[in-house]
Amino acid sequence: MPEVNAHGQPVGDVVPGWEARPAPGPVTLAGRYVRVVPLDSVHYSDLFEAVCGPGDDALWTYRPIARPTSLATLWMHLAGVVESPGNVTFALVPLEGDRSGRASGIVSLQRIDPVHGQVEAAGVLHGEGLRRTRAATEAIHLLMGHTFDDLGYRRFEWKCDTLNEPSRRAATRLGFTHEGRFRNHMVTQGRNRDTDWYSVTDGEWPAVRSAHEAWLDPANFDEAGQQLRRLTPEPLSPPDRGDQAD
Repeated sequence: MPEVNAHGQPVGDVVPGWEARPAPGPVTLAGRYVRVVPLDSVHYSDLFEAVCGPGDDALWTYRPIARPTSLATLWMHLAGVVESPGNVTFALVPLEGDRSGRASGIVSLQRIDPVHGQVEAAGVLHGEGLRRTRAATEAIHLLMGHTFDDLGYRRFEWKCDTLNEPSRRAATRLGFTHEGRFRNHMVTQGRNRDTDWYSVTDGEWPAVRSAHEAWLDPANFDEAGQQLRRLTPEPLSPPDRGDQAD
């Protein structure tokens, strides 16, 4: 039961010693399988190769723009992302596989709110060398660990187009809780977007962190790098269809 104040009104729990937290910055986070580094123009050519090939149109369906067909177009798009006020954007560099050492995806921390201790992982884009790999899972794990353990935040968010089934699957697999749906939330590439909201809170993080660490342990993979057991079951939040987190 919630606490009741002197006026007979229910009130939230006290957050002992709460004060504004530091804002995330352009740090480098290193794991076993991936490095998460501040996005810079030095990465753009590698990213163009990883996510802008002729067969990569589906990666861009739920993003603000369609697939860039030239390095110059991608360069302009990513430069705008990097310069967006209040966002911190990272390149994801796998440490194994054919694209080891080359940027193969991006993710941004945005909606950063140090006063209330919340942040959102957004714009997730996994190209060749990251899709369906342990490096992709570890990248989000590292960002969550930095947010909760280093900065002391209370809430880490994930949002995606309601029709983006793989993104919703990823959120559930990574331990996020589905919180609801914002209808008519955006217009993306001229189409309506309803948005599903997910989060992990600081109280949930220790269990989520332990599940991540157990799954990421090298002992959980065979000689070909295939998982021996899944991270979590993957029940779907409604509805179906999609590709890539955003």
